Amino acid sequence: MNEELTLAFELPTAALLFLALGSIILLLVLIVKVKLHAFFSLIIVSLVTALAAGIAVEDVLSVVVGGFSTTVGNVALLIGFGAVLGRLVEVSGGAQVLADKMLKTFGEKRAPLALAVASLFYAFPIFLDAGFIVMLPVIYTVARRLGGSFMLYVLPSIGAFLMMHALTPPHPGPTAAATVMGADIGLVLIVALMVGLPTWYLAGYRLGLVMAKGYPNFPVPNLFGESRVTEEHERPAFGTVILVLLLPLALIFYNALSNTLAADGRISEDSFGYALSQLIGPTPVALLISTLIAMYLLFIRPRKGTGKLGDALSDLIDNALAPVCSIILITGAGGAFGAVLTATGIGGSIAEGLDAMGLPVILAGFLVAVVIRIAQGSATVAATTAGGIMAPGVMELGLDGFALAALVVAIVAGSITFSHFNDSGFWLVGRFCGFDTITTLKTWSVMATAIGFMAFFLSWGVYALVA
Repeated sequence: MNEELTLAFELPTAALLFLALGSIILLLVLIVKVKLHAFFSLIIVSLVTALAAGIAVEDVLSVVVGGFSTTVGNVALLIGFGAVLGRLVEVSGGAQVLADKMLKTFGEKRAPLALAVASLFYAFPIFLDAGFIVMLPVIYTVARRLGGSFMLYVLPSIGAFLMMHALTPPHPGPTAAATVMGADIGLVLIVALMVGLPTWYLAGYRLGLVMAKGYPNFPVPNLFGESRVTEEHERPAFGTVILVLLLPLALIFYNALSNTLAADGRISEDSFGYALSQLIGPTPVALLISTLIAMYLLFIRPRKGTGKLGDALSDLIDNALAPVCSIILITGAGGAFGAVLTATGIGGSIAEGLDAMGLPVILAGFLVAVVIRIAQGSATVAATTAGGIMAPGVMELGLDGFALAALVVAIVAGSITFSHFNDSGFWLVGRFCGFDTITTLKTWSVMATAIGFMAFFLSWGVYALVA
């Protein structure tokens, strides 16, 4: 329980569990039955849940606003810059260039696989929300060109982003869990890929294809505005598009590598290279730099001499940002709901009970991560917190090497399961894909849970072999 909060009364864990379940049911009723907008529904349920959980009236608003502002502060820049970058790639014809190249290389029948493989590479160094937004115009373009259900093309890519975000360093959850548990980051990455690649193929790509059959006519969203087909001579070169898309990855990877080398003592934190990485390598700044360069390479340079470039570029940015404002608000409201559930202390109470039950350490770690994930929504927080809870017991067992790395992967696998209304990714991906709430539960949430459980069982197999 947050010690800074004043409680009007305290509820036992069982009552808090029923309260959390009731709040989720109320959300479903408001969104699905009453048809109230998700933003209003989330804020209303957050306020009601906070009061029912015993949070003092004077603290309720601060908890809700704190969760909202923290989430918006983390995602607004990523969504904004990512949406503009994606719109530039689409309007310039860059998405068409990439789609042509992918279809020529893989063939039309393997287009979902091509998109998923491209998403795997793009998801490696970059956060799920930012990477997915930038990939969307390419997915939109391929889906429009080939026809059929949008689900056929987007779900395999979602599976790729989910797996990489949940399991692999340098993503924050697995990196933090490995650090607090004293595991070697390199070994964690090796085990994560050993476990994650078959998990992605079966629980991401293949499961995505199966789920897409249930939505045979799902339309391609027009979130970034109507698609503009450019003539071949107007399109940017393939190398230019690749440069624009890979630049943020390179800057983010530079930042992650510098942090790793500094932590190992191989470079000084006072060095120019390290200071530069801290300036240009964080994801929001990397996306800002890449978006500015994309403005010049994809929009300004090809249109020099046409006049009124500033007005045209301003209109493009307005058109890119307008549709995502609602998504930012909904995502922030989801963060507010998560903050309220976290403030009740339900996740910590259940996690401590699981840790004390005498379960196998790898199963206990996974279940602790699952409980924290369900209670507060963030995969990163679930992985980090579960790693911290399990660290003392792991130290007593004296685990190291591949055994410890497998244990870390099992724990972070739990952090991606059971995504629901308090997960900002639930709202972000669902809205960008044009999913309603029930559809998001049936696709995104099911796939995330399948990936988490399969990764857990595979990592348990690795652990059994090496422990």
